[in-house]
Amino acid sequence: MRMRAVAEGTGVSVDLLHDSGRTALLFMLVAFVVTFVVTRVVVRLIRSGRGPFANVSVDGLHIHHLVPGIFVMLIASCAEFLLVPHGLVRDGLAAAFGMGAALTLDEFALWLHLDDVYWAQEGRKSVDAVVFVAGLGVLGLVASNPLAREPGEGTPFFVGFLVLNLLLALVAILKGRLLLGVGGVLVPFLALIALVRLARPGSVWFRTFYPPGSSKRARALRRAQRRGGMERVKGALSGVPTPSDTTGRPPVEEGRQRAED
Repeated sequence: MRMRAVAEGTGVSVDLLHDSGRTALLFMLVAFVVTFVVTRVVVRLIRSGRGPFANVSVDGLHIHHLVPGIFVMLIASCAEFLLVPHGLVRDGLAAAFGMGAALTLDEFALWLHLDDVYWAQEGRKSVDAVVFVAGLGVLGLVASNPLAREPGEGTPFFVGFLVLNLLLALVAILKGRLLLGVGGVLVPFLALIALVRLARPGSVWFRTFYPPGSSKRARALRRAQRRGGMERVKGALSGVPTPSDTTGRPPVEEGRQRAED
Protein backbone atom coordinates (compact mmCIF):
# COMPACT_ATOMS: atom_id res chain seq x y z
CA MET A 1 0.00 0.00 0.00
CA ARG A 2 1.48 3.31 -0.98
CA MET A 3 0.74 6.29 1.24
CA ARG A 4 1.67 9.84 0.45
CA ALA A 5 2.97 12.10 3.21
CA VAL A 6 3.29 15.84 2.75
CA ALA A 7 6.07 17.57 4.69
CA GLU A 8 4.80 20.52 6.65
CA GLY A 9 5.60 23.89 5.15
CA THR A 10 7.29 22.44 2.09
CA GLY A 11 4.46 20.93 0.06
CA VAL A 12 6.85 18.13 -0.89
CA SER A 13 5.14 14.78 -1.20
CA VAL A 14 7.00 11.68 -0.18
CA ASP A 15 6.03 8.09 -1.08
CA LEU A 16 6.02 5.79 1.87
CA LEU A 17 5.81 2.05 1.30
CA HIS A 18 3.55 0.54 3.91
CA ASP A 19 4.75 -2.92 4.92
CA SER A 20 1.73 -5.21 4.90
CA GLY A 21 3.49 -7.92 6.95
CA ARG A 22 3.90 -10.33 4.04
CA THR A 23 7.69 -10.24 4.32
CA ALA A 24 7.61 -11.08 8.03
CA LEU A 25 5.25 -13.99 7.34
CA LEU A 26 7.56 -15.26 4.62
CA PHE A 27 10.59 -15.11 6.97
CA MET A 28 8.61 -16.90 9.68
CA LEU A 29 7.43 -19.65 7.33
CA VAL A 30 10.86 -20.29 5.80
CA ALA A 31 12.52 -20.37 9.24
CA PHE A 32 9.82 -22.75 10.50
CA VAL A 33 10.25 -25.26 7.65
CA VAL A 34 14.06 -25.10 7.58
CA THR A 35 14.32 -25.51 11.36
CA PHE A 36 12.00 -28.52 11.31
CA VAL A 37 14.00 -30.22 8.55
CA VAL A 38 17.35 -29.51 10.24
CA THR A 39 16.01 -30.72 13.59
CA ARG A 40 14.80 -34.00 12.10
CA VAL A 41 18.16 -34.57 10.42
CA VAL A 42 20.06 -33.86 13.65
CA VAL A 43 17.94 -36.15 15.85
CA ARG A 44 18.24 -38.95 13.29
CA LEU A 45 22.04 -38.54 13.34
CA ILE A 46 22.06 -38.59 17.14
CA ARG A 47 19.94 -41.72 17.21
CA SER A 48 22.22 -43.49 14.74
CA GLY A 49 25.36 -42.36 16.59
CA ARG A 50 26.75 -40.45 13.64
CA GLY A 51 28.04 -36.90 13.48
CA PRO A 52 29.25 -34.53 16.20
CA PHE A 53 25.82 -34.00 17.75
CA ALA A 54 24.69 -35.32 21.13
CA ASN A 55 21.78 -35.05 23.52
CA VAL A 56 21.71 -32.03 25.83
CA SER A 57 21.59 -32.91 29.52
CA VAL A 58 21.84 -30.89 32.72
CA ASP A 59 22.69 -32.84 35.88
CA GLY A 60 21.52 -36.01 34.18
CA LEU A 61 18.22 -34.44 33.07
CA HIS A 62 17.61 -34.68 29.32
CA ILE A 63 16.60 -31.32 27.85
CA HIS A 64 14.15 -31.79 24.98
CA HIS A 65 14.40 -29.29 22.15
CA LEU A 66 10.89 -28.01 22.82
CA VAL A 67 12.35 -26.27 25.92
CA PRO A 68 14.62 -23.84 24.04
CA GLY A 69 11.87 -23.58 21.43
CA ILE A 70 9.43 -22.26 24.02
CA PHE A 71 11.95 -19.72 25.32
CA VAL A 72 12.80 -18.52 21.79
CA MET A 73 9.09 -17.97 21.05
CA LEU A 74 8.58 -16.10 24.33
CA ILE A 75 11.58 -13.82 23.77
CA ALA A 76 10.69 -13.12 20.12
CA SER A 77 7.03 -12.39 20.87
CA CYS A 78 7.82 -10.15 23.86
CA ALA A 79 10.36 -8.20 21.80
CA GLU A 80 7.77 -7.77 19.05
CA PHE A 81 5.19 -6.37 21.48
CA LEU A 82 7.63 -4.14 23.36
CA LEU A 83 9.69 -2.78 20.46
CA VAL A 84 7.06 -2.82 17.69
CA PRO A 85 9.90 -2.99 15.15
CA HIS A 86 9.82 -2.59 11.37
CA GLY A 87 11.88 -3.77 8.46
CA LEU A 88 14.66 -6.28 8.97
CA VAL A 89 14.33 -6.23 12.76
CA ARG A 90 10.72 -7.39 12.55
CA ASP A 91 11.63 -9.96 9.90
CA GLY A 92 14.39 -11.27 12.17
CA LEU A 93 12.00 -11.60 15.11
CA ALA A 94 9.48 -13.35 12.87
CA ALA A 95 12.17 -15.82 11.78
CA ALA A 96 13.15 -16.41 15.41
CA PHE A 97 9.53 -17.07 16.34
CA GLY A 98 9.24 -19.53 13.44
CA MET A 99 12.37 -21.35 14.63
CA GLY A 100 11.01 -21.62 18.17
CA ALA A 101 7.64 -22.83 16.91
CA ALA A 102 9.30 -25.55 14.82
CA LEU A 103 11.38 -26.79 17.77
CA THR A 104 8.26 -26.88 19.95
CA LEU A 105 5.85 -28.48 17.48
CA ASP A 106 8.42 -31.09 16.50
CA GLU A 107 7.67 -32.55 19.93
CA PHE A 108 3.92 -31.97 19.76
CA ALA A 109 3.27 -35.65 20.55
CA LEU A 110 5.32 -35.37 23.74
CA TRP A 111 3.33 -32.51 25.23
CA LEU A 112 0.09 -34.04 23.96
CA HIS A 113 0.66 -37.44 25.58
CA LEU A 114 2.89 -36.19 28.43
CA ASP A 115 5.24 -39.03 27.55
CA ASP A 116 8.41 -39.41 25.49
CA VAL A 117 6.85 -40.93 22.37
CA TYR A 118 9.13 -39.22 19.85
CA TRP A 119 10.20 -42.51 18.24
CA ALA A 120 6.92 -44.37 18.89
CA GLN A 121 3.88 -44.55 16.63
CA GLU A 122 2.27 -41.71 18.56
CA GLY A 123 5.22 -39.54 17.57
CA ARG A 124 3.84 -39.25 14.05
CA LYS A 125 1.35 -36.72 15.40
CA SER A 126 4.21 -34.25 15.59
CA VAL A 127 4.67 -34.51 11.82
CA ASP A 128 0.93 -33.92 11.32
CA ALA A 129 1.07 -30.84 13.54
CA VAL A 130 4.10 -29.37 11.76
CA VAL A 131 2.65 -29.95 8.29
CA PHE A 132 -0.68 -28.45 9.36
CA VAL A 133 0.87 -25.30 10.83
CA ALA A 134 3.16 -24.87 7.82
CA GLY A 135 0.08 -25.22 5.63
CA LEU A 136 -1.65 -22.43 7.54
CA GLY A 137 1.40 -20.28 6.99
CA VAL A 138 1.35 -20.94 3.25
CA LEU A 139 -2.37 -20.16 3.12
CA GLY A 140 -1.78 -16.90 4.94
CA LEU A 141 0.99 -16.00 2.52
CA VAL A 142 -1.12 -16.87 -0.50
CA ALA A 143 -4.13 -15.04 0.95
CA SER A 144 -2.04 -11.88 1.13
CA ASN A 145 -1.51 -12.25 -2.65
CA PRO A 146 2.28 -11.74 -2.68
CA LEU A 147 2.23 -11.01 -6.43
CA ALA A 148 -0.17 -8.09 -6.08
CA ARG A 149 1.20 -4.59 -6.31
CA GLU A 150 -1.55 -3.24 -4.09
CA PRO A 151 -3.46 -4.91 -1.21
CA GLY A 152 -6.83 -6.22 -2.35
CA GLU A 153 -5.74 -6.79 -5.93
CA GLY A 154 -7.08 -10.14 -7.14
CA THR A 155 -8.74 -10.85 -3.77
CA PRO A 156 -11.86 -12.68 -5.13
CA PHE A 157 -9.68 -15.16 -7.02
CA PHE A 158 -7.51 -15.92 -4.01
CA VAL A 159 -10.48 -16.25 -1.66
CA GLY A 160 -12.12 -18.72 -4.05
CA PHE A 161 -8.87 -20.65 -4.37
CA LEU A 162 -8.43 -20.88 -0.60
CA VAL A 163 -12.03 -21.98 0.03
CA LEU A 164 -11.79 -24.72 -2.61
CA ASN A 165 -8.46 -25.97 -1.26
CA LEU A 166 -9.78 -26.04 2.31
CA LEU A 167 -12.87 -27.99 1.23
CA LEU A 168 -10.67 -30.59 -0.47
CA ALA A 169 -8.52 -30.83 2.66
CA LEU A 170 -11.66 -31.28 4.78
CA VAL A 171 -12.84 -34.16 2.59
CA ALA A 172 -9.43 -35.82 2.92
CA ILE A 173 -9.55 -35.52 6.71
CA LEU A 174 -13.10 -36.90 6.85
CA LYS A 175 -11.90 -39.90 4.83
CA GLY A 176 -9.17 -40.50 7.39
CA ARG A 177 -6.41 -39.38 5.01
CA LEU A 178 -4.81 -37.07 7.55
CA LEU A 179 -1.49 -36.63 5.79
CA LEU A 180 -3.23 -35.75 2.53
CA GLY A 181 -5.53 -33.42 4.44
CA VAL A 182 -2.91 -31.44 6.31
CA GLY A 183 -0.54 -31.71 3.36
CA GLY A 184 -3.32 -30.42 1.11
CA VAL A 185 -3.38 -27.25 3.18
CA LEU A 186 0.32 -26.85 2.48
CA VAL A 187 0.41 -28.01 -1.15
CA PRO A 188 -2.47 -26.74 -3.33
CA PHE A 189 -4.77 -29.51 -4.59
CA LEU A 190 -2.74 -32.32 -3.02
CA ALA A 191 -5.94 -33.32 -1.23
CA LEU A 192 -7.45 -34.15 -4.63
CA ILE A 193 -5.74 -37.53 -4.30
CA ALA A 194 -8.01 -38.32 -1.37
CA LEU A 195 -11.09 -37.94 -3.58
CA VAL A 196 -10.13 -41.01 -5.61
CA ARG A 197 -8.82 -43.01 -2.63
CA LEU A 198 -10.92 -45.19 -0.38
CA ALA A 199 -11.69 -43.90 3.10
CA ARG A 200 -9.81 -45.45 5.99
CA PRO A 201 -11.76 -47.78 8.30
CA GLY A 202 -13.05 -45.92 11.33
CA SER A 203 -13.16 -42.53 9.61
CA VAL A 204 -16.30 -40.40 9.44
CA TRP A 205 -16.57 -41.00 5.69
CA PHE A 206 -16.20 -44.77 6.16
CA ARG A 207 -18.94 -44.95 8.78
CA THR A 208 -21.30 -42.70 6.82
CA PHE A 209 -20.95 -43.82 3.22
CA TYR A 210 -19.69 -47.41 3.44
CA PRO A 211 -22.58 -49.44 4.89
CA PRO A 212 -22.00 -53.02 6.10
CA GLY A 213 -21.91 -55.47 3.23
CA SER A 214 -20.98 -52.88 0.60
CA SER A 215 -18.14 -53.53 -1.83
CA LYS A 216 -16.39 -50.26 -0.91
CA ARG A 217 -16.39 -51.23 2.76
CA ALA A 218 -14.83 -54.59 1.97
CA ARG A 219 -12.23 -53.02 -0.32
CA ALA A 220 -11.37 -50.38 2.26
CA LEU A 221 -10.83 -53.05 4.91
CA ARG A 222 -8.59 -55.06 2.60
CA ARG A 223 -6.63 -51.97 1.57
CA ALA A 224 -6.07 -50.99 5.21
CA GLN A 225 -4.13 -54.21 5.77
CA ARG A 226 -1.51 -53.13 3.26
CA ARG A 227 1.04 -50.40 3.87
CA GLY A 228 0.27 -47.36 1.75
CA GLY A 229 2.67 -44.92 0.14
CA MET A 230 1.59 -42.08 2.40
CA GLU A 231 2.33 -44.22 5.43
CA ARG A 232 5.85 -44.78 4.11
CA VAL A 233 6.30 -41.02 3.61
CA LYS A 234 5.07 -40.33 7.11
CA GLY A 235 7.35 -43.01 8.51
CA ALA A 236 10.33 -41.53 6.68
CA LEU A 237 9.64 -38.06 8.08
CA SER A 238 9.05 -39.21 11.63
CA GLY A 239 11.70 -41.94 11.68
CA VAL A 240 9.06 -44.32 13.01
CA PRO A 241 8.46 -47.56 11.08
CA THR A 242 4.95 -48.60 10.16
CA PRO A 243 3.50 -51.54 12.12
CA SER A 244 4.22 -53.87 9.20
CA ASP A 245 7.89 -52.85 9.29
CA THR A 246 8.28 -54.24 12.78
CA THR A 247 7.21 -57.77 11.88
CA GLY A 248 9.93 -60.16 12.93
CA ARG A 249 11.86 -57.37 14.63
CA PRO A 250 12.08 -56.29 18.25
CA PRO A 251 9.03 -54.27 19.37
CA VAL A 252 9.08 -50.55 18.83
CA GLU A 253 10.01 -50.23 22.46
CA GLU A 254 13.28 -48.89 21.11
CA GLY A 255 11.20 -45.98 19.91
CA ARG A 256 10.50 -45.04 23.52
CA GLN A 257 14.13 -44.85 24.45
CA ARG A 258 15.18 -41.50 25.80
CA ALA A 259 17.76 -40.86 23.08
CA GLU A 260 15.17 -38.70 21.40
CA ASP A 261 17.24 -35.77 20.26
